[in-house]
Amino acid sequence: MSASQTLGGPSRSGRVVGPSLDKIIKNAAWRKHSNLVSSCKSVLDKLDSLSDSPNPDLTSPLFALSSDDADFILQPLILALDSAYSKVVEPALDCVFKLFSLNLIHAEIDRPSESISAKIIDSVCKSGGLGEEQIELGVLRVILSAVRSPCVLIRGDCLVHVVRTCYNVYLGGLNGTNQICAKSVLAQIMVIVFTRVEHDSMDFAVPRVSVADLLEFTDKNLNEGSSIQFCQNFINDVMDASEGADHNHIIHIQNGNAKDEVASAKKGDDDNNVDKVEPETNEAESKIREDGFLLFKNLCKLSMKFSSQENTDDQILLRGKVLSLELLKVVMENGGPVWRTNERFLNAIKQYLCLSLLKNSALSVMAIFQLQCGIFMSLLSKFRSGLKAEIGIFFPMLVLRVLENVLQPSFLQKMTVLNLLEKISQDPQIMVDIFVNYDCDVDAPNIFERVVNGLLKTALGPPSGSTTSLSPIQDITFRHESVKCLVSIIKSMGAWMDQQLRLGDSFVLKSSDSDATENHLILNGEDGTVSDNELHPELNSEHSDAATLEQRRAYKIELQKGISLFNRKPSKGVEFLIGTQKIGGSPEDVASFLKNTSGLNETIIGDYLGEREEFPLKVMHAYVDSFDFKGMDFGEAIRFFLRGFRLPGEAQKIDRIMEKFAERYCKCNPSSFTSADTAYVLAYSVILLNTDAHNNTVKDKMTKADFIRNNRGIDDGKDLPEEYLGTIYDKIVKNEIKMSAESTAPQSKQANSFNKLLGFDGILNLVTWKQTEEKALGANGLLIRHIQEQFKAKSGKSESVYHAVTDVAILRFMVEVCWGPMLAAFSVTLDQSDDRLATSQCVQGFQYAVHVTAVMGLQTQRDAFVTSVAKFTYLHCAADIKQKNVEAVKAIISIAIEDGNYLQEAWEHILTCLSRIEHLQLLGEGAPPDASFLTASNVETEEKTLKPMSFPNLKKKGTLRDPAVVAVVRGGSYDSTTLGVNTAGLVTPVQINNFISNLNLLDQIGNFELNHVFAHSQRLNSEAIVAFVKALCKVSISELQSPTDPRVFSLTKLVEIAHYNMNRIRLVWSRMWNVLSDFFVSVGLSENLSVAIFVMDSLRQLAMKFLEREELANYNFQNEFLRPFVIVMQKSSSAEIRELIVRCISQMVLSRVNNVKSGWKSVFMVFTAAAADERKNIVLLAFETMEKIVREYFPYITETETMTFTDCVKCLITFTNSRFNSDVSLNAIAFLRFCAVKLADGGLVCNEKSKVYRSSNPVVDVDAVDPSDIQTSIEKEDHASFWVPLLTGLSKLTSDPRSAIRKSSLEVLFNILKDHGPLFSHPFWTGVFNSVIFPIFNCVSEQKEMQIEDEESLTPASRPSHSDGSTWDSETSSLAAQCLVDLFVTFFDVVRSQLPGVVLILTGFIRSPVQGPASTGVAALMRLASDLGSRLSQDEWKSIFLALKEAATSTVPAFMKVLRSMDDIEVPGSGQSYTDLETSSDHILTNDDLEDDNLQTVQYVVSRMKSHIAMQLLIVQVATDLCKTDLQYLSVDNIRILLEIFSFITSHAHQLNSEINLQKKLSIVCSILDLSEPPLVHFENESYQNYLNFLQRLLVDNPSLSEEMNIEAQLVAVCQNILQIYLNCTASQPAQQKTGNRPVLHCIIPLGSAKKDELGARTSLLVSALWVLSGLERDTFKRHVSQFFPLLVDLVQSEHSSGEVQRVLSNMFQSCIGPIIMQ
Repeated sequence: MSASQTLGGPSRSGRVVGPSLDKIIKNAAWRKHSNLVSSCKSVLDKLDSLSDSPNPDLTSPLFALSSDDADFILQPLILALDSAYSKVVEPALDCVFKLFSLNLIHAEIDRPSESISAKIIDSVCKSGGLGEEQIELGVLRVILSAVRSPCVLIRGDCLVHVVRTCYNVYLGGLNGTNQICAKSVLAQIMVIVFTRVEHDSMDFAVPRVSVADLLEFTDKNLNEGSSIQFCQNFINDVMDASEGADHNHIIHIQNGNAKDEVASAKKGDDDNNVDKVEPETNEAESKIREDGFLLFKNLCKLSMKFSSQENTDDQILLRGKVLSLELLKVVMENGGPVWRTNERFLNAIKQYLCLSLLKNSALSVMAIFQLQCGIFMSLLSKFRSGLKAEIGIFFPMLVLRVLENVLQPSFLQKMTVLNLLEKISQDPQIMVDIFVNYDCDVDAPNIFERVVNGLLKTALGPPSGSTTSLSPIQDITFRHESVKCLVSIIKSMGAWMDQQLRLGDSFVLKSSDSDATENHLILNGEDGTVSDNELHPELNSEHSDAATLEQRRAYKIELQKGISLFNRKPSKGVEFLIGTQKIGGSPEDVASFLKNTSGLNETIIGDYLGEREEFPLKVMHAYVDSFDFKGMDFGEAIRFFLRGFRLPGEAQKIDRIMEKFAERYCKCNPSSFTSADTAYVLAYSVILLNTDAHNNTVKDKMTKADFIRNNRGIDDGKDLPEEYLGTIYDKIVKNEIKMSAESTAPQSKQANSFNKLLGFDGILNLVTWKQTEEKALGANGLLIRHIQEQFKAKSGKSESVYHAVTDVAILRFMVEVCWGPMLAAFSVTLDQSDDRLATSQCVQGFQYAVHVTAVMGLQTQRDAFVTSVAKFTYLHCAADIKQKNVEAVKAIISIAIEDGNYLQEAWEHILTCLSRIEHLQLLGEGAPPDASFLTASNVETEEKTLKPMSFPNLKKKGTLRDPAVVAVVRGGSYDSTTLGVNTAGLVTPVQINNFISNLNLLDQIGNFELNHVFAHSQRLNSEAIVAFVKALCKVSISELQSPTDPRVFSLTKLVEIAHYNMNRIRLVWSRMWNVLSDFFVSVGLSENLSVAIFVMDSLRQLAMKFLEREELANYNFQNEFLRPFVIVMQKSSSAEIRELIVRCISQMVLSRVNNVKSGWKSVFMVFTAAAADERKNIVLLAFETMEKIVREYFPYITETETMTFTDCVKCLITFTNSRFNSDVSLNAIAFLRFCAVKLADGGLVCNEKSKVYRSSNPVVDVDAVDPSDIQTSIEKEDHASFWVPLLTGLSKLTSDPRSAIRKSSLEVLFNILKDHGPLFSHPFWTGVFNSVIFPIFNCVSEQKEMQIEDEESLTPASRPSHSDGSTWDSETSSLAAQCLVDLFVTFFDVVRSQLPGVVLILTGFIRSPVQGPASTGVAALMRLASDLGSRLSQDEWKSIFLALKEAATSTVPAFMKVLRSMDDIEVPGSGQSYTDLETSSDHILTNDDLEDDNLQTVQYVVSRMKSHIAMQLLIVQVATDLCKTDLQYLSVDNIRILLEIFSFITSHAHQLNSEINLQKKLSIVCSILDLSEPPLVHFENESYQNYLNFLQRLLVDNPSLSEEMNIEAQLVAVCQNILQIYLNCTASQPAQQKTGNRPVLHCIIPLGSAKKDELGARTSLLVSALWVLSGLERDTFKRHVSQFFPLLVDLVQSEHSSGEVQRVLSNMFQSCIGPIIMQ
């Protein structure tokens, strides 16, 4: 073991100190350093006996040793350090370094030379001035290790002393490396101190400084090759040595109140008293934080040291200032939450650092400006929430001032600002916070807007024609950097939006440089997790919603609009602001606005105040009255008054203002002047003096004597004191009266007005000073004070409230501000520049902008950006494509994939680009155009033989004359639907070759990228996929409608994406298909047959794929899918298309029949349209498929919903209407019967197992035909619903105009009902009758109703004919009635409730004006009665008879109305008697004797009467026949109804025969028209005869009933009527009662031929009546003979046409009357 290893004894401290003392002894000069040597030896001896104490003294400077021993041991080191002998100093420094590094020294060092530890530090610092390089490095090493040691607290003055020592080494170091080391040590000390301040702890991991970063702006010239690496190692070694030591014995700092309370400079301190410390706070702060505060304050003060006027170029001072700013930058960059949470430190930033920035902003040193920007960046990123007002000042001062200087900027300054903006813009939260807290704040500048506009101006470069100091390279650099900043801004906005919307990393992480932005994505962009409300409660930080900010932003914009208007036209501006309620309407409110609002033009304010109109005058008075001049000197009062506006040039305006000022001044200072006139004159004099003294154009200046002389006698004839006037003169001459914001250096007019608008004139005055004009006080000091006052004034305004926003809606307002400048900057740069990096940046900017605007739903802005990118692809002008255009194409694809969910209408531009890419690629590969295939597929051109077309590969051929290529090379506008629309101009081989080379560029866009957009459509959300499909349809239509070059690219892609997206949920797919459906329909109906055929085939492919998927029951998607086929089939005028559709549908159905569900509806609709087609082949083709479907696949039809089967039936019914082939029609009807059989065979029965339900409802209105009636009546019997369409279809078919179809459908319908009726339940039968059977016979009832309406409303001449094609012939009527009765009788037990309806139909037949149906009705009704007979109840009989009665009576009123029309018609000869007519019969009447209209009316009346009589006689016949067969079953009520029928008809017949005049007219007319007369007599005879027979039968067959109903009396009355009618016919008067015994004489005239004929016709009836009377029983006869005996007597007297009457009379007198008389 060597001697050096044993030196120092067993203690840890001794082992460190011993070898160093030994080295000192060896290196010392014995004579010169004898005390040092002896002290070292004594210590060495002492160390041998010392060992570490187990209970160390905490107050001892050395670990584990006593205080006395420690002092003794350390004393030689102090002597060595003080020796100024380098060979001794060096080992001493090394020893001290080790003691500090190993944490063996424990001390709290406050002031130098107080303790042994302090003395060591002091000695170390002093030794730094020895002038040796190694000593300097040793001193730096010791200082850094001491500061780093967790066991040593260097504070207070000692800390300042240490820092000053490092400063001195830096400023006066022997070489560059040592200076860099000193700078690095200082920076590391700052990091150590303020890291401890942050954690308020001694022992904490401390980050290392980067030496290279410290040389970013300055001292690069100090680098001597490897100096940076040496210094970095130097720092790392010292820090590593300290960190490797034992930390078990860290010094414990007693926190508490400082001995000397740390204070700050008083409000308004200048450089002379800035070091004076006064108490500011009573808060208890730890010593560590006190030291940090002190150090920060001193750094700020060092940074504010300015050179003296004697030595203006003090480089050392400047370097010290720069170093101070660099250290402040390090402190701020490493500052943590304590700077925000601790008000003391935050106030230190505001009070010292901001003041330093203000003062140094006047310097033109580049390094200072760069450091200021760096410090400002730290303040902005970390502490902006507490420095809102300060940042609002510094941002325009440091950044905007330089940014907006486009013509004459400093290159380095502007580059620094652009780099700063790039860093700022990389933090998303900063950009949002700037906009929220400044652009949305009325009292703050529009920082974000000005930044964006400034970047735009820079990106566009100096305006053309302007002179600039920039070189072209500098200008291009500026342009590219500004574009880069704009890109970064919009990128950050997107990142912030994604974070707030929680979109994850889908957008941000795709770029490689995203780490910088991700690290800052924390609350407010500041470190820490404390919210702003907790950080600065006194600043009222608040979270604001976007709506509030929108209101504030709108308010600010409107206010600025008003200010701008005021600066042009003050009166209108004031009016506007009052109207928008930005200011009050009183003069005081306007005056306050003029006085306190920034941005107003001072000259305009002066002009407005000088106006003589009433309101401006009141405003001026209020403005002046708002000043308080109390106690002010007159000169100062004028200066104070005029600082807010410029006096107008017009003398009268000045006069008004000064007059009011003088009044106000005297009011505030009553004892100042005798009167206000004195103040008024003096004010004028002062204004003139100010102009005279400070206007350079005035050569002869006014002297003080002149000024005094000019103001003699103004004080009410007296002079003001000369001293007083002299003082005013001196102040005015020395200090010009000017506005507070008046600039001392000229600026550009535009910038000046903009700065005034935002209130920054005063600040910008400061930064225009030159370094040579630096002054500690004077004007600059006053200006700084003014700005500090602004800080404090703004703290009370809304500007001090810091707003934090998380609502992404705020981006809408940000985009409104920045989208225009960004669009312009990106577009111009992309258009003008070919620089790869710049154009790439622009393309990225467009992508980010699209992302933000698309996600935020800003349609206009999004479309603007997307359209710009699309235009820059140059795909519409392919001959000019460059690499940057290819980048734009890639961007388009990227946008489509990344932001597809938000593009909406912008998809059209993107898909248009993709279409054009594909077109160009096909041309390059030499593929034939789509038009060639489309033309070849045209059916009409199939017969033409096409020559094979050659399409060589463009990339292999140098030139080509293909028309498609030529058109593309010519190019067109972006908005043209196809490429090369412009056909003008020639194409040169050079252009062709350029185009071919450009196509090679497009090889970068592969088919994979192109198709990826479409394949990616599966990932689009539900809204986006619909928008995507809409846009693709638009693009496809534009492709297909091209007149010269139709293409199918987008159409094929439509088929692809439909296939890709078939698995989407039904709701989304339905919305997609609505769009696709309309597209297929519109294109399918295209005039271009080839295109239409291609589209239909594409639709077929899709449908085949879609039908592969199974569909659940009760869904309608297949039907929706196939709907385009239906619409095109119905609307297309092309037979080829219709035939193609039929073939497509046939193929689909037959191949996918198992999967067809709701699609059947569309299938049958297509075939229905085909059935009605004009082409026979289409009809037959469709029917062939229908036949197969019905025969082979019938179960598939009925397994779906009811309407499917309904559509099938409708389709078959349509085929029955085919006019090409009757076999098709009849087969279709047969298929309907086949369907019924299939339905029955399939077990689709409807029979109710329970007891048959008998409906209580007797009848349902047959006119209300609705198939749903059956549906509602079958009570959940689903299978029954399949019968409904079948039966109702056949029912409607019975009205077909073709007889064969009518008969066939009737037979099939009733056969189906008869064959399968047992399957039907009672409710179903009810529905069948109401909706199927009764509607068949509606034609009968409808015709009758129409006739009745016509008779009531139309004149006879205008009555139409109702014999249309749907009217049944007699054969059909007979068949229908027969079938109805058969069906009713067969199922009577189930359907008996329908009897009233059936009878109504049959009586309707009877009421028919046509004889055939009437006879049919009679026969059918009789058959019904005969077949049912006794099965009918009395009520059912009653319904039959009531129907007959209704039939008989209902038509009479209308008929009589018709007859009345004859009353107004004059017929020649109708006024004569029968005798006259007969005697004048030789006069022949012709048609000419009647008018045409009357002739038609009479003709109609005759016809109508005949049919009416025939109908009434039929009813009589039916009633009679029913009586013959079923009289024994009838009740009294029913017989009474029959009697009413007979009675009514006989009365009606008698009434008609009583119309003598009418009969005469009809007789004459019939003879004219050669018509047979209506059988009126026959009608009356028949009706009476049947009535008589019925009564007689009742009397004979049922005496008891007859007695009950008094039939005898009715019979006698009828006979009596018959006799009377006969007598009336003989023209004989009835027997009169004789007066007395005198007989009445009669003159008998022979009857005419007409009367004889009538008598002959009535004879049989008379005879019957007489026989009936004679057949009465004797008692009965005797009772009633008195009634008819006079009539018998008259009969005896009358003339008869037959002897039968006399025989019957004779018999009656002999057998009946004779016995009565003989009694």
